Parts: sequence; C-alpha cells; structure tokens
Amino acid sequence: MDPTAIATALLAEARETNERRLLVLTGGRERGFDALRKVLDALPVAVTDTVLVGDRETLPCEQVDPKRTAELLGTTRQIVAYDAYERFEPNALGRLSGVVDGGGLLVVLAPDLDAWPDRRDGFDSSLAVPPFGVEEVTGRFRGRLVSLLRAHPGIGVVDVDSGGLESDGLTHPAPRFGVDPIGIPDEYDFPRAAYEACLTDDQVATLAALEALREDEQAVVVEADRGRGKSSAAGLVAGALASEGADVLVTAPDARNAVEVFARARELLEGSLESDEESRLETAAGGRVRFARPREIGTEDPDVLIVDEAAALPVRVLERCLEVDRTAFVTTIHGYEGAGRGFSVRFRDRLNESDHEVSSMTMADPIRYAAGDPVEIWTFRALLLDARPPVDQLVEDATTETVEYRRLSRADLVSDENLLREVFGLLVAAHYRTEPNDLARLLDAPNLTVRALTHDGHVVSVALLAREGGLDPELREDLYDGERIRGNMIPDLLTSQLRDEGAGKPVGQRVLRIATHDAVRSRGLGSRLLSEVRAEFASHADWLGVGYGATPGLLSFWAGNGFSTVHLSTTRNDASGEYSAVMLSPTSVPGERLHDRHARWFADRIASVLSDPLADAEPDVVRAALASIDTGVDPGLSERDWIHVASAAHGSGAFDVAPGSFRPLVVAHLIDGEVDLTDRQERLLVRKVLQAHPWNEVTTGLGFVSMRMCMRTLGECFKPLLDEYGSEAALDEKRRYVDE
Repeated sequence: MDPTAIATALLAEARETNERRLLVLTGGRERGFDALRKVLDALPVAVTDTVLVGDRETLPCEQVDPKRTAELLGTTRQIVAYDAYERFEPNALGRLSGVVDGGGLLVVLAPDLDAWPDRRDGFDSSLAVPPFGVEEVTGRFRGRLVSLLRAHPGIGVVDVDSGGLESDGLTHPAPRFGVDPIGIPDEYDFPRAAYEACLTDDQVATLAALEALREDEQAVVVEADRGRGKSSAAGLVAGALASEGADVLVTAPDARNAVEVFARARELLEGSLESDEESRLETAAGGRVRFARPREIGTEDPDVLIVDEAAALPVRVLERCLEVDRTAFVTTIHGYEGAGRGFSVRFRDRLNESDHEVSSMTMADPIRYAAGDPVEIWTFRALLLDARPPVDQLVEDATTETVEYRRLSRADLVSDENLLREVFGLLVAAHYRTEPNDLARLLDAPNLTVRALTHDGHVVSVALLAREGGLDPELREDLYDGERIRGNMIPDLLTSQLRDEGAGKPVGQRVLRIATHDAVRSRGLGSRLLSEVRAEFASHADWLGVGYGATPGLLSFWAGNGFSTVHLSTTRNDASGEYSAVMLSPTSVPGERLHDRHARWFADRIASVLSDPLADAEPDVVRAALASIDTGVDPGLSERDWIHVASAAHGSGAFDVAPGSFRPLVVAHLIDGEVDLTDRQERLLVRKVLQAHPWNEVTTGLGFVSMRMCMRTLGECFKPLLDEYGSEAALDEKRRYVDE
C-alpha cells in the first residue's frame, strides 16, 4: 500500500474533523525516510509548518535534535515527524503529540513493530546503569506501546519494507456541524481586546473568573488538561492587570513553561509597552509582567502572582505563594509537565484554610483540536498521563492489619493494566514531576524494583527502589576521580563529594519514591511498607537510603523509620527551594560501617557549613537532620573552650568573644537530645551559634522582645548543656560564679 495515499487520507480526515491523526511508517530506516520524503512532497502542507525530530539532515524542513524537543513546547505544527530508530524516548513522544495542531498529522518512523520491543537503542542504554548492561533492559514499555498502536483508532500503520497495510487509521466519523461563535459577556472589567483574543467559551469564562484578581485577598484556581489554553488565559489576565498599572509576577517550574503567558500578555499590551524583554514587560501605565523562579517567591512583593503549571511545584513552594494577596494557580490536571496530586489534594486543603477567597475553574474544551481527538486519547493511555490511584471508596478502610505486602515484578505490571495505572498514579502523587520516561523506567530498567501494600487488591502504598553500589574497583576509582556513574546517586555523592573511595562497594537499595494513598494517610502504612522492604532486602543489601528535599516533617518520618542523615546539600533545588537530605539505614555490618563513618563525618562538618552555604537553612530542618543521627557525639572541647562556655553561661564571659567554642557543644546536644530545651531555645542555638546570624536578625526572627532578652536566653541555654557535657575544668569555672 502506498504510504502517500494513506497519509493523504489521514490528513484529509484530520482536517475535516479538526482532529489529529497518527501515521506509523514501520520497517527499515532508509525505506522509512524514503517513504516520509514522498509523503511530505505529496501533502498540501508548507515546509515551514513541518518539523522533523531526528539526528539526520535528510529532509528540506525544520529539524530539531531529539534532545531539544522541550523547545517545541508551546508551539504548533501541521506535520511533526519523529525518527524513533536510534533513540525512542517517551518524553519526546509526549511533547511532540502536543505540538501537532488540529487538522495535522504526527508521523512516527519506527523499526519493524514485531521486533521493536526486543531492539535496544540509545534510550535503553540510559536505563542500563552500572553494574547492569543494556542486555538486561527489557522491552515491555515498547511492547505495550506497539499493542496500543495496533489497536487504537486514528492510527495508520504501514510496513515500508513489504508495502503491507496493517491499518489505514481512518475513523469515518459522523459529520460535524458548525460551532457556535464565541460569546463575550455583556459586562466585563478587563479590556474587550482580552475577551476578543479568546478562542473558546471556556477561555472567556476563565478570563471572567480571573477578574476576581482585581480585588484583595483573592485566589483563583484554573485546572485543565494540556491544550485547553489555560496558559494563554493566564497571559491575557497578566496583560490586562498590567494595563491597569498592576505589578504581576509570574512563576513556573521553568522559564520555558511561561513562554505562552508572556506571548499572550505581550500581544494584548502591544502599543502600550515601554520595555519589552523576554521575561519582563513594562507598560506606560506603570504596570509590569515579570518572571521569578519558584525559589524566589517570598522575596518579591508583587500586586498579583500567577503560578503556571502549579501542580509541578512542591506543596512547600505553593504555600509561600499564599503570602501574595492576589494569586492565580493555573495547572495541568494530567500531562507531561507534571501533575502531582500534592496540589489537587494536599495543597487545596491549605488554600481553603487561608485568608483568601477561593474560586475555581475547570477548562475542558480543547483549543488546538476538537474534543475526542484520537491522538490525545491514545497518548494519554500510552503514556499514562491520566493515571490515578484507586478511588477513595475502594481503599478508605485500609489499615496496617488489612493490607498485603506485594513484590510487583515488571511482568505483573505490564500484564495488569489496572494495577499498572494504580501504581503509576500513586507514584505521580508522590513527586511533583513524574514523566513518561519514568513509566519506561518502571517497566524496563533492571535496577528498579516496585513494592506495594494492597487492600482488597487495590494499591494503597507503593515504593520504587533503585539498586545502587556493588561497583567494581575500577568504577569506584573513576568515581573518586570525578567521573559520574549513572543511577548510583548515593555512592556517587559519598565517593566524589565526600571523598570515601570505599562507599561504592556495599550494595544498597535507594527509595526513589514512596507514596501512600491520600485517603489512608497517617495510618502507619508508609512505615509498614518500609519495614517490609527492610525485612525482604536485609539478606542481600547492605543499606537502605533516600534523598529528598528536606522538611522537618519528612526528616522526622525517615528518622522514625531508622534512617540517619549523612548529608545536607549546600545548594537549594531550583524548583522546590529546599536543601536535599541524604539518609542511610544499615542492614548489614558493611552497611553499618558505611553509615557510622558518614554520620560521624556529617556531625563533624555540619557546624562549618551552617555558618556559610547553609546559613539560610531553616532551624527546624537543621534540628531534625541532627536529631536523626543515632550515634552520640563528644563535643571534644578544649579546656579553654569550656572556660568560655562556663563563663558565658554563669559569669561575665561573652559568647561573641569565642563563638567557635560553643558550636561542637550545640551539635552534640542536637544529636543527643538529652537536655530538655524548648523549640525556641533550640532554634536560637541554630540561628545564632551554628549559623552566625546577627543579633538583631535573630531577635526579630525568633520574636524576642529585645536583643538583651535574646542574649540572656542564649546564656540560659548553655547552663544545662554545661551540666550535661561539661568537663571538670568547665565545672570548676562554673563554681567561681555559682555556689553549689
């Protein structure tokens, strides 16, 4: 069958319905490109509206390197061709499916479909992390993908080697009648031009709802799937508010996520702009639209904050957004950019409890193509963009006594679509950026393991584990010399940064993600799952480990499950704004040796980094990180140090004369916790002694009525510490001031 005829028919049906169609050219690569060239020559689409994603410059059209598909986000083309021979990446497929406009065609050049699952390419090589080889990567993700390609409507499949037609992909839809024109409200406050720029009634209604941001103490939530025009609506709102003189701050996980917001704002403000930069617009009325990274939220004081792709941000960042009086949260319900339910479940509760008057909008009408588009439906299913945990009613009675521990193999997951959707849905809930690539890793990566708790057959808690370590001497030496070894985050950190050449020898299981269903949180299910994991892996792993954005609650959770902090990163994560904690829990003698020496080294060095790169870390994070260490620490103060401490606590000595004398004592206390100090007293010890903040900042930040009272409280803190840890020299110095 001539691929050109199939492509022509698919494109004609796509244009007739304002939907998209997918054409798979399967077989040899050279024949595939020959067929694609003929298809592009025959189709009535301008070369400027066609893009080839691949690493071969063989066609006279725009070409994008497969590694740079993110640059196409927010753009549209009539024809997108994807060369999937050398490196087929799920993320790229997810991005490119959204680039194809209504009435357009997505063309995938693929190897023979029967052989494709057993073929290994560049993406498979990225899944083969040491000590595993690419031959140990499975092809289950592509096997599932091939089945869906063959079974789904709207997808044509042509074998370019044999000329055979597997499917013409035509859906022969019933005729569609004209669409009613977009209606503009009779009354509105934003400029009429903003409403005239809307493409659907959904956008008009959303724009009207966002007029609430003209008033104080307002929060508007806009939720939609991809392609519904939510970012365009946000841009129109930003432009409308700036035209009235408002200072509008826009944030998103990455600046590229906000390109559409600025494009629409720029169009609306055309003719009134005094300054036009890529991420900063200023109007003659004194208004402006500007971008800030998530970690900068809280340092700015705008009139209005617009948070684009809010579901891709951690709850902690979203909470800081509530400090702005007028805020819009615009977010994808299901999609490539990340759709963690931290926003839709946990943050929405906190939003509703805030001082803001909250209103919500859901946008359902696609803008670039018609509702029911088969390519969108197929993409959602193939990449599990709409995967969800089980509904609450199915699991709400789950307890630690009713659940079953399950070792879920990759074969289990790929053979049970409902199980796969529940597992992946919970993993999406656990992390603010879960991508289609993660689905392929889940099904194919040899270093990953899935464990779960189920209730009546439904997943209520899931853990994704990665095997790390067990590296041969040559790899350990390479790590020590600065080479990066993929898939071994903890051995890499302990070896290359913390200079422990033996850290890569013990075998560990790192908990990449752990999630419990929101309907049964705080029932001990996460801890139960970790205890089962520990029991299972104790015989063939030396340690369990974890790395994550540190918060007091998470540090306490992991410490309560036997994990100790061995490292706090010295830079903040750009998206979350948090410092990362790395924790270990030994399960063997070699694991204990690794854990003990790094816990000790962490305790030894923490005071020096807290007064420099970690000077702005939250005191409660520092307290929880040190409290997790289960090995006692001797302050190791010299006789001279103890004299300084004793005289500052009981006599006329001053802390500022020798602050270094006090730091090891504070670290020892925060690790041991033997002395009963209040939370504020311990925060004072962190802020002043360990982080060396100025007295006036500490006084204000901790709510002391005066600097004198703050200083006096610090001295009081050292009295019980002196009694608990003090040497004989320290106690002798104390007796000079205190009669016992």
